[in-house]
Order: sequence, then structure tokens, then C-alpha cells
Amino acid sequence: MGRSKGNSDGRVRKQTTQAVAYMRCSGLGQNDGDTWDRQEAAIRKYGKSAGLTVADGDWFKDVGVSGTKDIDSRPGLAALLDRVENNGVRVVLVENATRLARDLMMSEVILAQLKDAGCTVIDCDSGTNLIDDSDDPTRRLIRQVLGAVAEFDRRVTVLKLRAARNRKSQRVGRRVEGRKPYGSSPAEAAVLDRIRQLHRKPHNGTRRSLADIAGILNDEGVPTRTGRPWSKSTLHQIIGRGLKTPTQHD
Repeated sequence: MGRSKGNSDGRVRKQTTQAVAYMRCSGLGQNDGDTWDRQEAAIRKYGKSAGLTVADGDWFKDVGVSGTKDIDSRPGLAALLDRVENNGVRVVLVENATRLARDLMMSEVILAQLKDAGCTVIDCDSGTNLIDDSDDPTRRLIRQVLGAVAEFDRRVTVLKLRAARNRKSQRVGRRVEGRKPYGSSPAEAAVLDRIRQLHRKPHNGTRRSLADIAGILNDEGVPTRTGRPWSKSTLHQIIGRGLKTPTQHD
């Protein structure tokens, strides 16, 4: 896609074409992993070889969005469509076709919208133009088979990770997946002690309400796990567990 142009000193300079990039993660713990680095590396590698550049403001992301979700559930993809429809960029780079969608029907719908906008969509892993001859039944079959294989691989990976967690859980006899219970860290354990103290019913007195406890914790500047103010619902969840520390249950 890039073209060469001679300089006055006789050297050949490769011209580059502007492109936009789309990245997505489903939220299955991927946002904290290497998914963004991997996707960006694949896009940059292909872009360099093809003479394509992506400006800093032309990287579009959807975080925690399933590959089966419609466009109205993907603000990043919607912003990309607005960009290509209004600013003249006509090349869209993705790590692979499944970043657009894992559902084959949804993938074809998104590709049709990008085609209508005059775009070329490149699968950077394979170098395939996902829109080129999109009406050709053979090319469409190839796209769909590749998407189905990628989805199968993903499901197998999920199952293997689940089996590994179950095996580890059985070996160590404790919880090894999901969000850790409140109180797992020393700081949270100290907060649990304070909540126990405030929740304890005084002798011949009345137990404090959850709203009162939340107010005291907020006044004392005690942080929650999320950084938000303490609330009745948060305390209800913690107290509902019996105010046990992680070493006291299971």
C-alpha cells in the first residue's frame, strides 16, 4: 500500500498511508494481561511492512466487550466508524478477524458497514483483506472458517485454563480463581477489625445501623477496595459473609 518516492539526494523514501486500528478484549481477565500489547504489536508490525501508519488518536478500543455484542454496545467501534466516515481514512487494521466479532453473522454485518464506508479491513496476523471480494462465496467461506477455528481455539483455551484452576484448587485446598474475598490483604484485614468493632452490639445498647457505620468509616477516611465511599450495600455484602477473614473460611 505504501509507495516509494525519490528524494533530491537520490534516496528512495517510502510513502506511508494513514490507517486506523481497532482492538477489543472480552473482559475475561484480559484487560490486565498482555492482550493490548499483543494486538498493538501485530498491528504495528503489519503496518510497518505495508507502509501504513496509525496516529496516536486513531487507536480505538472496546474493553470488556464480548465479540458477540452489537455495535451499539461498542463505543470504540462506533467511534471508529465515525472517524472513517468523516475524516477520509479508509484502512482499518485489526490483529485478526475475531477482534471485529466472534459471531460470524455479526462479523459479516460489521464488514458490510465498513465496506459501505469505503474501507479496507486488514487481518494483520494473516495479511488478509477481509473486505476484498467480500461477495465472493469462496472468500466468505474462508473468512468464516478462520473465524470458526479461532473461536474453537478460544473455547479450548478457556476450558484448559478452567481445568488448570480446578486442579490447583484441589491440590492446595483453597480458592484460586475469581475475585479475592474482602480482607485478603493486611490493610483490608485491619478494616474488617474496625467494621467488627463498629458492628458489635453494645452491652444494654443498640447496634449501629449500616448507614451509621458507613458514615463513620467515611468520616475516618477508611478506603474501600474500589475507592468509592462506604455504603450500606457494601457493608451488607461484607457483614453477610460473617466478617470472616480469608483464613477463617473454607
